[in-house]
This record gives sequence, C-alpha cells and structure tokens, in this order.
Amino acid sequence: MALLSTILGFSAFGLAARLGQLGIQKRNPFENLGGHVISMGVFGYVGYWAHKWDIRSAELLADKRAEIAARRGLVEAEAE
Repeated sequence: MALLSTILGFSAFGLAARLGQLGIQKRNPFENLGGHVISMGVFGYVGYWAHKWDIRSAELLADKRAEIAARRGLVEAEAE
C-alpha cells in the first residue's frame, strides 16, 4: 500500500506542477491532456524510485548498524 500511495502522491504533485506551469503561462489547462499524462507518469516514476530507494537505504543502514555493533562487541571483548 505504501508503494501505491507514494506513486499516486508524486503523480498528483506532477499534475499540480503541470497545472501551475500552465497557470503561469496563462494557457488553457484543458488544451493538451497528453502533457498532463506525461507529467504524471514521469513524477509517478520518480515516486516509484523514491520508494525503492527508501527501502534500500533502510537495508543499508541496518547492515551498517549491525556491523558497528559487531565491532563494538569485539572491542569490548578485547578490553576485558
């Protein structure tokens, strides 16, 4: 569910960015709907990438914390 919500959230942001862009240019937002779809697709892909990176970074941090804890255990064992 988190993946879907991330993708939909980024897609909604992409749509808002596209509508904001057209608003600044004072163009009709209903003129080219294909541009909206492309913008939402690109931002949705960025959301997918961000979700995958979040999972991967959590794994990397957990591995590094386990490695540090193992080293601390070795140092404490040698000190005794």
